[in-house]
Amino acid sequence: MWGGRFAGGPAAVMREINASIGFDKRMWRQDVAGSIAHVDMLGRQGIVPSTDAAAIRDGLGRVRDGYAAGDLPDDPALEDIHMATEARLADDIGPAAGRLHTARSRNDQVATDFRLWVRDAIDEVDGGLAALQKVLVNRAGEHADSVMPGFTHLQAAQPVTLGHHLMAYYEMLARDRSRFSDARERLNECPLGSAALAGTGFPIDRVATAEALGFDRPTRNSLDAVSDRDFALDYLTAAATCSVHLSRLAEELVLWASQPFGFVTLSDAWSTGSSIMPQKRNPDAAELVRGHAGRIAGAMVSLFVTMKGLPLAYSKDMQDDKPPLFEAHDLLALSLAAMTGMVESVAFRTDRMRAAAEAGFATATDLADWLVRERGVPFREAHHIVGATVKAAEEAGVALDALPLDRLQAIDPRLSGDARAVLAVDASVASRTSFGGTAPAQVRDRVTEAKAVLGMTS
Repeated sequence: MWGGRFAGGPAAVMREINASIGFDKRMWRQDVAGSIAHVDMLGRQGIVPSTDAAAIRDGLGRVRDGYAAGDLPDDPALEDIHMATEARLADDIGPAAGRLHTARSRNDQVATDFRLWVRDAIDEVDGGLAALQKVLVNRAGEHADSVMPGFTHLQAAQPVTLGHHLMAYYEMLARDRSRFSDARERLNECPLGSAALAGTGFPIDRVATAEALGFDRPTRNSLDAVSDRDFALDYLTAAATCSVHLSRLAEELVLWASQPFGFVTLSDAWSTGSSIMPQKRNPDAAELVRGHAGRIAGAMVSLFVTMKGLPLAYSKDMQDDKPPLFEAHDLLALSLAAMTGMVESVAFRTDRMRAAAEAGFATATDLADWLVRERGVPFREAHHIVGATVKAAEEAGVALDALPLDRLQAIDPRLSGDARAVLAVDASVASRTSFGGTAPAQVRDRVTEAKAVLGMTS
């Protein structure tokens, strides 16, 4: 390709370090699509003879068919997918293939291919996120009334419903989808025609190529267009945040599947055994999702560090932009699919959840609220009274609602028998009717809204 400038060939190690065909060949669809849009424009503009443009287009179609059949290139002498495609085209149609690279550079070519690939990746991830949301919404609807302990500091705090807990993850994923959507909107400008860094003197039509490739518009600055990788950083930032959300849910499944909790039983399809302990049932899929979050965050940091000191315009460092993004995307897609399968098939032990909610003085706040509401006690004073009540119950080894009335009134005479009604966990969750609260009616409303957003019929 560039041998005319050099008397000798590259060293073996130089050939190896310089080649990216081993990983960038996965962009073959985008590379062929970009080349077809480019040559169509060249032909319409009269920059390339129409007969050659037609031959190039037909030849690119055959190259694409070969790639689709699994005949992908791996020769490091061709460096990358862009040169591999052009070489195959030349083998097919002869010297006319050399006209394809008129008015473009590998710099704008790779920037265009990579944007197209990331755009497709975002669409794939959005589908995975929507699938997981639908499963969460369905399971939340099943358990709008199922009581479980809500935790802070991993200590039982207040009773909530399992449906409410699951819908919290629906909200996290909704934010993830919005982040990916924002990233997609920003990246949807076409660098093709920026050439190496300064644009080109040929009378090209950049609007036409942008439209042909589904971009909203061409990029406005050729220097920025070939050196920008913000779209990849945006993807990785959104992916890292999403992976953290998946990791939090995975951690809860790991905890809930342990014997001390016993809140869930993972299906055989999403569990493994032990090589030595036949009784074991390990939540390995959840643990791997949790582990993948670290690798995805690492991929994000990797590209940020690569880009941080690069002057305009293109530098070869930027060849290393793709491996971290490819890895992060593969891990995220796999994590989403695994989490969807786990949530869809997990058996919730609602009896254990209810027992845990009833065992941890989780309705203490309800008693404080009752004192405020029914007896006009300032909340800070009510908090102190109920703290003394919890201590008394703890010392007696009984639940709050099992303390004798005389013991309650010894703590504070305003604690009448009516107060016991608010100490039941069902009464507690039913009372949380504020918008976004855990009351079953609120959960059902949120489930109905979510199903409408997701286009679910039931």
